[in-house]
Amino acid sequence: MIELLEIELHELSEFGDQLQGEIHPDIFELKDDEGKAVSGLKYDLYVQRFETELLLQGKLSAEFELECVRTLHPFTKTIAIKEFTVSIEIVEEVVNPTEQLREEIMILFPTYPVCDMADEEMTCSVEEKYLALDKDQKNDLEDQSANAPDDRWATLDQLDNL
Repeated sequence: MIELLEIELHELSEFGDQLQGEIHPDIFELKDDEGKAVSGLKYDLYVQRFETELLLQGKLSAEFELECVRTLHPFTKTIAIKEFTVSIEIVEEVVNPTEQLREEIMILFPTYPVCDMADEEMTCSVEEKYLALDKDQKNDLEDQSANAPDDRWATLDQLDNL
């Protein structure tokens, strides 16, 4: 596993090369409450140079452990991009596309993760006591307020008497 993907242009063949590997999960820089990367960023890219630009095409994926916002149960989610393409302007003889690859995965990172997104099928259900639909239609608060006198206007009525 590597820390960065660095492509040395003088090592590329004239017609391009296939690069495969995995970048360390620390590149995702996730906070504790966002989840954690289970795997690094896996890449399978065809890299080709065109005069002043470097073209990368291929697949990206990374596996994350997330916590369901409904049930608070952990689950595993793989974010995969099957058709990835990026063009990078060449300014040096060593090109580092790590940040572009990371951004592509993080754009697809769920902001509201639920169990239904898990790689393995899970039922995302909340305990009945937390569901408003499962409670009686009568609300005890409404019953109490119907019998109580409405004194909200009493304070305003007193202002007229001043």
